Amino acid sequence: MGQGLFEGLKVIDCASFVAAPAAATLMADFGADVIKLEPPEGDAYRWSYRVPGQPLPEHNHFWIIGSRNKRGLALDLKTAQGLRILQRLLDTADVFITSFPLSVRQRLKISYRDVSPERPRLIYASFTAYGETGPEVDKAGFDTTSYWARSGLMDLMRADQGAEPLRPISGTGDNPAGVTLYGAIVSALYRRERTGLGGQVSSSLLAGGLWANSLMVQAKLCGTPIPPRRPRDQVANACVNIYRCRDGRWLSLMILNEDRRFGPLLGVMGREDLTGDPRFATIEARRSNAPALVAIFDKEFIARDLMDWRGALDAAGITFDVVGTLDDIPNDQQMRATGALVPLAHEPDLLTVNSPFELSGVEKTPPGPAPDLGQHSEEVLREIGFEQTEIDQLRQSGVIA
Repeated sequence: MGQGLFEGLKVIDCASFVAAPAAATLMADFGADVIKLEPPEGDAYRWSYRVPGQPLPEHNHFWIIGSRNKRGLALDLKTAQGLRILQRLLDTADVFITSFPLSVRQRLKISYRDVSPERPRLIYASFTAYGETGPEVDKAGFDTTSYWARSGLMDLMRADQGAEPLRPISGTGDNPAGVTLYGAIVSALYRRERTGLGGQVSSSLLAGGLWANSLMVQAKLCGTPIPPRRPRDQVANACVNIYRCRDGRWLSLMILNEDRRFGPLLGVMGREDLTGDPRFATIEARRSNAPALVAIFDKEFIARDLMDWRGALDAAGITFDVVGTLDDIPNDQQMRATGALVPLAHEPDLLTVNSPFELSGVEKTPPGPAPDLGQHSEEVLREIGFEQTEIDQLRQSGVIA
């Protein structure tokens, strides 16, 4: 899969759906040899792009981001032969990533306690919905439930206290949680370099959601009163709000240094007359009269298109940004220039989302194709010592696909 920071490192991705496979994708981006393990019928994540009631898209978009640069092994772990193959794979692996339920791991004898005694250098990366102890250890969950709902994020990010809780987009909790698991794996690799020993690392959607919401959670833990979320036109600070433009687009205004930027903002609006208005003369006055100032800003922002405001606000040094849409992203020159969006190596006309960090002097593996189902099954088995006659038998018996 190319050279990189993790060249020569073998990772077994024995996980499904988004978060844990995302950690393996990051490993692959930096050159690790990642083997994607699937059942013969295919990982459910592979088929999740087929949205009921929608036309079948040209590309398997979820699989592109979830499994790029990985090699595919379709293996039936319900069979004794399949489990023996996995054990041989683990003998050659540096990192094993799994999100199987804990009870399934115990039944298959691939829990950390089962695989670690004979493999002291193996890093066992465990991902769950709710952690590995406690009364809900066996509870199933997805990012919408475990990350967003349970952590308080879904409640806090509603438009206002009277609105319904936020309905998050799929994967928006999973992918940050995957970065967390990646960080744990890399920390364990660093420890292994120092001590020669691997070990278990773990994370969960619940822990990730709490960390994402940690500022508000810590406030509550300290007994700090949390005011109810106000409607947009009743916010406590008109300089930190969203505003609609004439063309229907929105922008997000974020002025924290009002002593320096409130005057320039009024200048951009052509409302220098407000500098003499006692309702807005000081920060304290603006807080007391925030709804009135929001109403004034609403009238000004709605009078011009978003592109007009972008140029004017940028020129004045005002901190803001557009409320982007998916339609904006393919043509976002900043995202391309920084490498946040990059072309697929095998299909350069198609962009993909890059992993969200860089290392100075380290080149990532160009984002290649995600494997077809069982594409590398024979190749992987030959590498761990299987003869062609054995591979043929395994294929005929349905152990591999």
